[in-house]
Amino acid sequence: MELAEKSITLSPPKNSNESKNSSKTDQGIKNIIFGSIAGMTGKLVEYPFDTVKTRLQSQPSEYKLFNGPLDCFRQTLKHEGLFGLYRGMSPPMIGAMLENASLFLVYNHIQTMVREFKTPNYNNESQHQAPLSMSVVCLAGGLSGTTASFFLTPIELIKCKLQVQEAFTYKMERNSMITNPRYNGPFDVIKHTLKTHGISGFYRGHSGTIVRETVGTAAWFSTYEFLTRLFILKRIDKSSFNERQNITKDDLSAIELMSSGACAGMAYNLLMFPVDSIKSQMQTDEEIMKITGKDVVKRGFWRVGRELYKSDGISGFYRGCGITVARAAPSSAIIFMTYELLCRHFSTI
Repeated sequence: MELAEKSITLSPPKNSNESKNSSKTDQGIKNIIFGSIAGMTGKLVEYPFDTVKTRLQSQPSEYKLFNGPLDCFRQTLKHEGLFGLYRGMSPPMIGAMLENASLFLVYNHIQTMVREFKTPNYNNESQHQAPLSMSVVCLAGGLSGTTASFFLTPIELIKCKLQVQEAFTYKMERNSMITNPRYNGPFDVIKHTLKTHGISGFYRGHSGTIVRETVGTAAWFSTYEFLTRLFILKRIDKSSFNERQNITKDDLSAIELMSSGACAGMAYNLLMFPVDSIKSQMQTDEEIMKITGKDVVKRGFWRVGRELYKSDGISGFYRGCGITVARAAPSSAIIFMTYELLCRHFSTI
């Protein structure tokens, strides 16, 4: 049975070319605003877990600082208080806004382009658009992730450096090389990176980020769309014949939207966690090597991966995976639910 689905993309109100262009602009602005709000909301929920994840990923095999996620939580709260779990949050908050704004903007724009290409005189005023194939959804998601990676790499680099420095300082305080944290905040990281490495320094680890975001976001949107279509199909099967043609994504409950979003978040992280582990090590190599008394050596993506496998095996790629998947579920659920409900509420504006 074909699923009746309303695309996430908001519908323009007019039919003329001028009105369509104006409507696309309005639609894009809404995607940016709603995506930004959804991203900020999700980040507030997930950030403490992200701090723990980054610290577990970045610790070198010869200097095990934490016995696991719970130990990392306890040590962070003991030495840094609640603030320690939110250390370096301002760049990721900006990143969450930019990331989700660009994700939903590009994702929806590509879907509209495909519909316009396939259907002459396409009018997305229609309330009952046939769903696009999952391959198109996957393509749109992947391209949106590629776009977002260029915003995320510098922001995640700043975040990772701030997240790991305090942990290594208090866990290795007997080391004579350790005094106070090297960075006093995001702007200090920016200043140091510019002075030491130039603009290119902000894109350390970009190879990992672009792979993670392209493949992971394709899986993220595809999983969400697949599950929402299943929920729509379930509602169609329970509805009368006259009601079936009117059932769209707008009819799904908040629980159904959140369930789909939660599964999407878990799929993304389970699939791409090894890549993220390599990326995090690349972005914190300078800090970790200096703290542990090693000469700073710039390692590439494949070298980090080989050395991580050699020292820790497959399990090394999944350090902190459990807590990451646990935080991804509520975070992604909140992002999709917030975005969808904002679209519904302001659809006529």
